[in-house]
This record gives sequence, structure tokens and C-alpha cells, in this order.
Amino acid sequence: MPEPYDILGVDRTASAEQIQAAYRRLAKQSHPDLHPGDKAAEARFKQVNAAYTLLSDPEKRQRFDAGEIDAEGQERAEHAFYRSHADGGDGAKYHRYEGFSDFDSMDDVFAEMLRRGGRDESGFKMRGGDVTYSMSVGFMEAARGTKKQAAMPDGKTLNVSIPEGLRDGQTLRLKAQGGPGIGGGPPGDAYIEVRVLPHRFFSRKDNNTHMTLPVTLGEAVLGGKVKVPTVAGPVELRIPKGSNTGSTLRLRGKGILDKKSGQRGDQYVQLQVVLPDEPDEELAAFLAEWAAKRPYDPRGDLGGAV
Repeated sequence: MPEPYDILGVDRTASAEQIQAAYRRLAKQSHPDLHPGDKAAEARFKQVNAAYTLLSDPEKRQRFDAGEIDAEGQERAEHAFYRSHADGGDGAKYHRYEGFSDFDSMDDVFAEMLRRGGRDESGFKMRGGDVTYSMSVGFMEAARGTKKQAAMPDGKTLNVSIPEGLRDGQTLRLKAQGGPGIGGGPPGDAYIEVRVLPHRFFSRKDNNTHMTLPVTLGEAVLGGKVKVPTVAGPVELRIPKGSNTGSTLRLRGKGILDKKSGQRGDQYVQLQVVLPDEPDEELAAFLAEWAAKRPYDPRGDLGGAV
């Protein structure tokens, strides 16, 4: 059997902290639960386990360094967790760990649980870890709310409820959809950061929606009613006579729902006058006569810049 120092990849002068850190890293890499059916990983884990069992015991390490015992002469001591409850708390807080007195955190305890083969020797339970994912949703899905089945990078499929009015970058919490607990402990939670994809004509600012609406020359000059899309469906919008490109109209209460207040934002519609794709000789002749009689300078405010 290789020397325990070589197995853990540390020098003979390594401190207890360095030995512990090396063990934690190697134990997590080669534990059989993480490599089911992998005999080589199982063998590596057994070597790492034996090496750490010897070197983490100051007396055994001293005897091994002195040549009094060999690498296979260690005796493993079984200990139990001691768990205490925090006064006034609603859950267990772990203040001391018998057999783990040199460990500083629950990560250390988890690593030791792996070394002991996952045995629950004292009813110890640990909540599973939280996991974080990211996903994308369409603008209208976020505005209206929906339910989606999302495949995550680790292969897990989650049913996600997108609340109406969800914002870009908002994080959703899915209870008990995280990592499994240890020793029968509850699972952790899943946190999903949601990215809202841009829409081809809608944009959002606060709870208000904005869009540019193309209108004909006749609609701009003469006014009239046109249908306008909103996040809740199309509505009628009255265009005032003499409207121009850049004129902005407001549709009250047609924006995004604010879940806290229960109120909806507004929708702002900016007009853009669009001429026909094909030249219109009649229109051109009319405008030529009209312009000659009613000249005006739309660039007058630019002064001497042009």
C-alpha cells in the first residue's frame, strides 16, 4: 500500500489543516456514491480514507512517522455527532461535533460523512444544499405569467410557475427542489434566475410598456381609430388630427401588473408616420402644389448647424 502522505499528496511536514484540506478534496472526487459502479474510484476512496484515518490521528501519525506502525495498522474510532438546539430558534443548529472537533464548518462534517460511508450513527440529519439555475422566458410570458417545464443543465426537469409581471433578472425560489438531504434531512431549494428575452416591438420601463406604432400619412393628418397591441390583447387607440412622428399617446392601465399594489402600469405609444412603399404620383402632385402654397421649415430650430 502506498504511503498515506503520497496518497493524500502532501509532504511529511504537512500541517493538520493541509492534510484535512487534501482529504476533503480527494474524498469528494472519488466517493463511490458519486461514481456508482466505478471500481477504480472505490479503490481510490478506500486508500484516501485509510490514509486520512491514520494521519488525522496525532498519536497514530507520530507512531507511523517513528516506524512503530505501518500504513495498514491504524484503528478507526467511531464517534457520534452531538447535536444541540439553539435557544429560541425554530430549527437545529449544530454547535459541537463529537469526533469532528478539528472541523470548522459543515463542509468538513459533510466530507467526514463521506469518509464514514454515509452511515447514520446517531440520527444526524442535514438539510440538502441549495442549487442555482438560470433560464430564459419570452417577454409576453413574463408579462402575462405562465407555467413552463424547464430542463436544467444537470438533466433535472422542473415545473416553474412564472408570475405575471416578472422582471428581468428576478430570482424564483422552488422549495424542496434542490440537493437531497443527508440522513433523511429535508432537500434544499432551487433558485432560478430568469432572463426575459427582448420583444420585437415592446419594451418595458418600470411597469410601463413602450412601443412605436407605424401610422399612415392620412391617419396622422386626419386622425382616426386604429388597433394597437398590448400585453393583454389589442385595443383601440384614437389618433388626434395633425399627429406627427414622435407624438406619444398613453393607454392607461394597459401596462404590466404590479403584484404588490395590484395596479397596472400604462402603455406609451410613439407614432411613426410611414409613407407608401411604392411612389404615389397623385400624392406627389398634390404635395408639390401644397408645398408651394404653404412653405415651412421643420429644421428651423437647428439654427446655423445645417
